[in-house]
Amino acid sequence: MAKWLALLSLFFCLNAWGQAQTVYFYAWGGNPAVNDYLRWATRQLRAEDIDLRHVKVADISEVVKQLTDGRSNADLLWINGENFHALKAADALAPVAGDIDNLENVRDELNWQTDFGEPVEGLEVPWGVGQFYLLTCRTCLRGNQVSAEELLIYAERNPGQLSYPKPPEFHGTTFLKALLLSLSDDIDAYQQPVSAVDAESLTRPLWRYLERLHPLLWRQGQNFPSSAAQMRNWFANGSLDIAVSFNPNEVQTLVQQGRIPSGSRRLMLGQAAITNHHYLAVPSSAAAKEAARRVIEFMLSESAQERKARLDGWGDPAVIKLPGNDSPELLLTAADFHASWQTYLEQAWLERFQ
Repeated sequence: MAKWLALLSLFFCLNAWGQAQTVYFYAWGGNPAVNDYLRWATRQLRAEDIDLRHVKVADISEVVKQLTDGRSNADLLWINGENFHALKAADALAPVAGDIDNLENVRDELNWQTDFGEPVEGLEVPWGVGQFYLLTCRTCLRGNQVSAEELLIYAERNPGQLSYPKPPEFHGTTFLKALLLSLSDDIDAYQQPVSAVDAESLTRPLWRYLERLHPLLWRQGQNFPSSAAQMRNWFANGSLDIAVSFNPNEVQTLVQQGRIPSGSRRLMLGQAAITNHHYLAVPSSAAAKEAARRVIEFMLSESAQERKARLDGWGDPAVIKLPGNDSPELLLTAADFHASWQTYLEQAWLERFQ
């Protein structure tokens, strides 16, 4: 009897009526190149009788709240960092990594088993790589990297030409992290929860630095770009000498698409680029867990990862080994901070500068 019920359950899961299994994929919808890529993936998955529905969100934290409140139809999530922490703490994610064959092809150099200081423990699967760096023009800020103090000297010589996105915008907060690493001796402290270290003492050099930097910024640091996209537009039209990015391939992608000047360069802020990974995860409440797992396996396939990394599209680095991949090499890696630093830095910045 139990065997018969199991077969009957499988029969329904595979949609014996010939209908495609619907997977509701909740993912950021703010990037046209990402949206185009997901439309391509949707077309490919139809051959596997999967109807991938991209539910576009401005901030995945909205879905996290819905899931923890038990009122979401999400089958698949694009997450990392604080959102992963929240869902793991709420026991709202289904184990998935052990069922994904393609994980054996993940690049050896990627330290994806920890997400913002939190062990992944099989609850999410790496999909792409993020590295924070500055975009700069051909003749601005010489070299391949710049320290916090060198950036300050440049600002003194070129007042009004620098800025950064206003925290708590993600890139803006990461800019603060990169400055901290450049100004600090004890970089291992940032891998620990804020509550486990003397955060006030550790961040004091950052606040002193920003008090010197802000009067030299665009609009004397009284206003800030609202997003990385806005900052990139101002960089493209020459209003700023830098922009910020979290995609190691983006400098080539944007130049190729004519969206920033030719000759634009990648510039590390500090001795290494803050690096994290973005992941795919399946909620515990998902109605289509098996179909969501099949979507993840497709997303980690060679064809899907190669398409995602193409510089004429999204340009998001592949997480698996690809033969003949000519994407730019990854920058030197610095682990992202423990997730608890995110809120701490944002609140401390707002208290001091707003």
